[in-house]
Amino acid sequence: MIPLKHLGRVLRPGLMLPFLLLAGCNSAILNPKGQIGHDEKQLLITSVVLMLIVVIPVIVMTIAFAWKYRASNTKARYEPDWSHSTAIEVVVWSIPCVIILVLAVLTWRSSHALDPYRPLDSDVKPITIEAVSLDWKWMFIYPDQNIATVNEIAFPVHTPLNFKITSDTVMNSFFIPHLGTMIYAMAGMETKLHLVANEPGEYFGLSTNYSGHGFSKMSFKAHATDQAGFDAWVAKVKASPTALNAAEYQVLAANRNDKEQYPVTYYSSVQDGMFRSLVDKYMNGPGHNKGHGDHQAAAAEPVAMCTSGDK
Repeated sequence: MIPLKHLGRVLRPGLMLPFLLLAGCNSAILNPKGQIGHDEKQLLITSVVLMLIVVIPVIVMTIAFAWKYRASNTKARYEPDWSHSTAIEVVVWSIPCVIILVLAVLTWRSSHALDPYRPLDSDVKPITIEAVSLDWKWMFIYPDQNIATVNEIAFPVHTPLNFKITSDTVMNSFFIPHLGTMIYAMAGMETKLHLVANEPGEYFGLSTNYSGHGFSKMSFKAHATDQAGFDAWVAKVKASPTALNAAEYQVLAANRNDKEQYPVTYYSSVQDGMFRSLVDKYMNGPGHNKGHGDHQAAAAEPVAMCTSGDK
């Protein structure tokens, strides 16, 4: 048996192991590359610090009181009839109330400032990207550039990104951790998200909502470049021999390989109204009011393209 006086020396290396392992982690949320991500990081840190104002004293006092009033300490004051202290009551109630008030104000302001539907203030014209979650891949449509991709997007730095997001399968969630804010993708609904990249780089995007066997493969790359790099990327996509029409989309949606990640794919043009038709087909088309068991069959049915274009 290890003597008590040597126990600390034995446990010290083990206690350091978690910190050593954590040193190898790279948290994208705490290393933001966009303004929204930066603001969310500051909000997270501020909230944690405010809550620690209560948590740390409670932990310290718990340890201190347990040590002071241990059975072997015969010098501790014994007051069995003590039951109230006005000073303690004021402290333990006023400080948490003040913290809750501060957090309430902070939450109110940040909820409006970081509203994912709120367009970003910028003198630069935003880029619209329509994202569709499929099994198990992401399809992206650039309506202004008339191109589409699978599992890859690109955009210039310091340019607002207006995402329109839906699903043509089960519910997923769209998230680029370095840029901030996760939002759900749901069939028959269009959610919106506004982001911006402040630094060039290749960022990791994914779905954070479990959606079946191929969930772990449902990721994509987000390239933040200068304007010249973005223009070159658009030109490369336009050079693809494949156009995204109703027939090509059905081939894409029907590929439900859950063993490996779907390869990056480019489409040189997109049939008008593609995104809107994918949203509307669950409201007015064959997928409307269908149960979970009929979902896969509904998703495989041909898409009736809107003739009026995506509005």
